[in-house]
Amino acid sequence: MKSVTVVGASLAGVAAARALRDQGFDGRITMIGDEVHQPYDRPPLSKAFLLGDESAVSLDVDDLDLDWQLGCAATGLSGTTVSTVSGDVTADAVVIATGASAIRLPGTIGVDGIHVLRSLDDALALRSSLVPGVRVTVVGAGFIGSEVASTAVGLGASVTVVEASKAPLARVFGSELGSLIAGWHRNAGAALLTGVSVAGFVVEAGRVRAVELADGTTIESDVVVLGVGSVPNVGWLDGSELEICGGVVTDQRGITSNPAVLAVGDCAAVRDAAGVIRRDEHWTSAATRPAVAVEALLTGGSKRFTGLPYVWSDQYAARIQFAGHHGPHCVAEIVEGDPATGPFVALYRQDNHPVAELAVSSPRSFGKWRRQVVDTSNLTA
Repeated sequence: MKSVTVVGASLAGVAAARALRDQGFDGRITMIGDEVHQPYDRPPLSKAFLLGDESAVSLDVDDLDLDWQLGCAATGLSGTTVSTVSGDVTADAVVIATGASAIRLPGTIGVDGIHVLRSLDDALALRSSLVPGVRVTVVGAGFIGSEVASTAVGLGASVTVVEASKAPLARVFGSELGSLIAGWHRNAGAALLTGVSVAGFVVEAGRVRAVELADGTTIESDVVVLGVGSVPNVGWLDGSELEICGGVVTDQRGITSNPAVLAVGDCAAVRDAAGVIRRDEHWTSAATRPAVAVEALLTGGSKRFTGLPYVWSDQYAARIQFAGHHGPHCVAEIVEGDPATGPFVALYRQDNHPVAELAVSSPRSFGKWRRQVVDTSNLTA
């Protein structure tokens, strides 16, 4: 093998390029990215970067000896030939690491003052708007929405958070523990409206003026941030003959239906040992799984993805750490501390197996209890 094309100048793409070099590949690596920026780390965009720390997003890529094609979106894949807006790139193998895009609600594209937060340019545009006294409405109280709300409150904005579920992050943590985060928003001074959806937006002269809710409420807004989820960037693969099901489907090594094509990061959907296809949008998956996929590509090795999906979040004065897979039938048990008074750790059990862990401001205890959590992706049916 003499050449590899990496599509997606992202954390997962950089991790794949680094794994290629670390595992002895000395051929040509072409990195294609649709953004003009050098690769950067996304999690700080809603945290430290919004507060002005630009160094928080930097990724070291100077030692990888890459052929760069930035500002050059991929438009198709045939075998191991990648079509781009600038022409075709052919290599012996391809790594797909095109990530995901933020979902925009109908009627919001091109409206001044309505933001999503997924890219560096998104963060730059939002950061310039977060000034003291500005009226900010955050739609969606997931990780991105809650982090932006926390940051905006800290910058002196007047913040309202709108969440369709009964509690923030209820899908991830369950309603009971999600209600804890509801208390953080309100105690910090943000208004939180739960169990209500957005019906539309009031726009005047091309700029948002208010958010209209399904219950008839109108929230006057200078800035709106949409945090309602993401979709994998796989549309460019139409006609490629790769299996697509909620992402680019791979085995537990990162290999697609074409053995010369890998998929890693947020765009990948891994079929586990039980046949379940799951897309894990977690930083650790994007950072660690490419090394396993590259080993399979270079050596045909059978090593599978290991380790629990892990995510962390800084909200107000709390550090949230979560590992594992939380499903609708999980039961949460507080094993340390008290959510009502301070730091705590919760284990989620399914069929008596601990399948996930949540720790709030308890980093040492998080590591201890994490060792008990079962990786359900490696359990056969």
